[in-house]
Amino acid sequence: MDFLHSLLALIVTLGVLITFHEYGHFWVARRCGVKVLRFSVGFGKPLVRWYDKQGTEYVIAALPLGGYVKMLDEREAEVPEELLEQSFNRKPVGQRFAIVAAGPLANFLLAIVAYWFLFVIGTSVPAPVVGQVTDGSPAAEAGLQSGDEVLKVGNRTTPSWQEVGLGLLNHMGETTSIALEVQNTRDTSSRQLELQVERFLSGQDQPDPLSSLGIQPWRPDVEPILANIQNSSPAQEAGLQPGDRVVAVNQENIENWQQLVDQLQANPGRELELTLDRQGERLRVMVTPATRQLDDGREVGFIGAGVQMPEWPEDLLREQRFGPVASLWRATEKTGEMSWLTLNAIGKMVTGLISPTNLSGPITIARVASDSAKSGWESFITFLAYVSISLAILNLLPIPILDGGHLVYYAIEAIRGKPVSERVQEMAARFGLLILGSLMLMAFYFDLLRL
Repeated sequence: MDFLHSLLALIVTLGVLITFHEYGHFWVARRCGVKVLRFSVGFGKPLVRWYDKQGTEYVIAALPLGGYVKMLDEREAEVPEELLEQSFNRKPVGQRFAIVAAGPLANFLLAIVAYWFLFVIGTSVPAPVVGQVTDGSPAAEAGLQSGDEVLKVGNRTTPSWQEVGLGLLNHMGETTSIALEVQNTRDTSSRQLELQVERFLSGQDQPDPLSSLGIQPWRPDVEPILANIQNSSPAQEAGLQPGDRVVAVNQENIENWQQLVDQLQANPGRELELTLDRQGERLRVMVTPATRQLDDGREVGFIGAGVQMPEWPEDLLREQRFGPVASLWRATEKTGEMSWLTLNAIGKMVTGLISPTNLSGPITIARVASDSAKSGWESFITFLAYVSISLAILNLLPIPILDGGHLVYYAIEAIRGKPVSERVQEMAARFGLLILGSLMLMAFYFDLLRL
């Protein structure tokens, strides 16, 4: 079931992003008078096809990992004389540049619209208040304390932990001093701190900026009350029900959810006695945790039961809601920030400052899309916006066969007054295909490692 959910989330995510990207090419091509022969979402065998009044074929194909817009072009096939003026290669270099650039620009526009929508409807997010600081960590040495709310990372205002994380990720791979502005929940004045980091997050496969600095976000106490029970799980077989409070494990008192998790993880395959409070009645049940292997090779126990999450205190929630005009500015600004973060990460990956294992392929996209969809439509829209930005930037890289490579050709043509030779373009295309294929194989390999 999880596999099907992930697959559906992947198809929806890529389908939306690819459609927007290709429609950007299509829309500008039509405006420039270029005849579009085919608009395809996906590769391979067509599943659905239809035609419009201008003879354009629309296709939804079997493999949803890309798409293309096929235009009339003398370099690909013979063009009737009466249609020559509608051929892509006959158009001025400026129009060809605009047609190719329109795909990535459509993805940027999609991100702006997504962020604009989120800013207009508004969201409530937990304030970035520090729960605990690890002794001897960079955060502790800088003077960060429990109860501090992070107001800024550098010049970046941080109303949420997500914004704090993004501000910190800008310093990946650097040996530097990160400026924080914080205010303790018990004080009225703010303080300026300096976090000293050395090759920050370098070599980490899955960078976690907060834990790397010794910061644990504040969370309300989570009581050991069960919520959802998975089908065919040890919890269901033992007769556990949503709403049950676990009072003790093997007669050892349980005060919070983490204590329960620790007990279950420490006893894979061992029968445990749980003391429950079920609507005021005390019950004892026996349960045997199943075994799960972690990435580091350790085996831990689990019973397949979720936790009933507590309400977040109102005074520790931050509302992010703006008017339509202000939201447009903030959405554009957010898109620019995420674009810079992506470009910065690519540059640091190329120069070796951060690990190339951060590359992600379709498997990781599917898992994250599925998780974000389960977390709610707000999380899914945020994820969709970020992947749309990543797709735009990837396509703008100056790699032959990508949009960015073609834009380089047209820029050279505009300067020289004549196009780059077919022979050079053919050799560059082979080189670009090698680079892109290598990147795809690496991303797929790292996806498998994450599994």
